Amino acid sequence: MVLERPVVLLSELVARCLGNAHFRRHFHLWVALLILLGPGLTFHVSHSTVFANRRNFLYLYFLRSGWGWTCLLTGGFVLLVSYSSTRSPASCLRHLTRLLVASLLWKGALWSFAQVENATGSCFQPIRSEIPEATAAAHKHASYSQGGGASASSSPLLLLRETENKASCLAEGFQWRGYDISEDTFLLTFAALLVAEETAVFRPYLSRGHPAGVPLRLVFLLCSALLLLWNFLLLCVLVYFQRYTHKLLGGALATLCWRLLYHGWYKSGPCWYSPGRPGVGLFDTLDHRDN
Repeated sequence: MVLERPVVLLSELVARCLGNAHFRRHFHLWVALLILLGPGLTFHVSHSTVFANRRNFLYLYFLRSGWGWTCLLTGGFVLLVSYSSTRSPASCLRHLTRLLVASLLWKGALWSFAQVENATGSCFQPIRSEIPEATAAAHKHASYSQGGGASASSSPLLLLRETENKASCLAEGFQWRGYDISEDTFLLTFAALLVAEETAVFRPYLSRGHPAGVPLRLVFLLCSALLLLWNFLLLCVLVYFQRYTHKLLGGALATLCWRLLYHGWYKSGPCWYSPGRPGVGLFDTLDHRDN
């Protein structure tokens, strides 16, 4: 196979990077710095680029289905590594349980964010009047200064309406304004931290001589590419969309969820109430540095 050797060499190199102890210990610090400092680039980039448009290809086909891509590729990698190591369906299911827990947490976060937005918001009706060009430009500049991005740049003057929640407000054709915790920042932060944790086991997997064919290596490389993509899209979201505090809170909650799962609950396993951390139970001998 022509591409076999390049795939093997690249996967070996990436596995060393993702499995490195320093990378594993400090990757969350990189994500935290990105969330803290990334929005500062808002004042130094052009807002007429393709990434400032919510209808960008990457946003439409990757960001909106980001959790699906994360579960598909990472789940496939976990399944292949687990089965190749143990040949045990029970072990595969146990390790895949981590993705199930993360998915339930993601759904719970979406529900919680919606409740916060309903509790803190109000419904507004756009006033049908012409806005002078100078005023529109001022609104556009103000929205970018607040990190709102292009989606909020043309907001007209609004008239308060009394409506129970966001759904009924939007159903009437009005606009809902509440405290919108950034779902995109939460998703990309949580997904990046999860992928980094799950793929780090490939280094000890290879070092112990377990079978690693081209299909497994390709899935691993796709997961690694997804990790890079989530970091890039996280930076784009931080620069172009929503307010700083909304993005900061979304990223902080995602980091907290990752910390509670991978450095809290999963450390107590594997047992009947915990699937254990990635790699635990897959290899004959485990080095603490690998876990």
